[in-house]
Amino acid sequence: MKRRGEKSGMRFAVRVELIMLLALACVAFAGELNERWQDSARQGEGAAWRAEDGEAVEATADGYIKWVEFHVTCEAMAAAYEQDVDSYGKEPHLHWIELLAYAGARTGGKFDGGSVRLIREAAEKIRGGKATMAELTEDMEYYDYYLEAYDAVLGGMVGEFSLQEDDVWKRYYGLKAFSPIAKGFDYSHYDDFGASRSYGYARPHLGHDMMGQIGTPIRIKYRACVSENNAQAFAV
Repeated sequence: MKRRGEKSGMRFAVRVELIMLLALACVAFAGELNERWQDSARQGEGAAWRAEDGEAVEATADGYIKWVEFHVTCEAMAAAYEQDVDSYGKEPHLHWIELLAYAGARTGGKFDGGSVRLIREAAEKIRGGKATMAELTEDMEYYDYYLEAYDAVLGGMVGEFSLQEDDVWKRYYGLKAFSPIAKGFDYSHYDDFGASRSYGYARPHLGHDMMGQIGTPIRIKYRACVSENNAQAFAV
């Protein structure tokens, strides 16, 4: 009984951290993408389903992502995440990004309260053997677009990982991404993804600035080495 309670508590903590992390993602992308959508609408381009080259994700020549349409709500991401984790190790295994892309293709990327219902209904059909994701989306012209776009933002955040507990490494499946700011410490952030940067050379900012107080503990998966002659950080 104690082990079940610990497991339930761990799952609850993971879900709370997921919602906090995804809330940051919403803040980081919403302003920039909404501005770009409005600019496209003013130019008569409609909802801007694709970039000029026909790809869902627009990138520079060296592969850096410039922008991607992302209007997924935190509630929808949490619902899709739960379906993914609950079905892990079973057949069929539901993939949360595929569920989000399905909902996005159904609504044109406009997520609202009904998006959670769409995700759960699709999951129920797939689990019950009534349809596969390929069958549900075979007539959806823009499913591949949303799948590519959402994978660019969320890819790699959920999957298998290992934790060392009492000198024993244990395997888990769930949320692998996390907020770098330690719990309980205040911070501020700026919606500056894509903003102009001139230090060193002219370029768009491809990150999201988060400012903590002096002494705030930062959690990071890798140590980083930065040289004076090269401002790029390398994981070691």
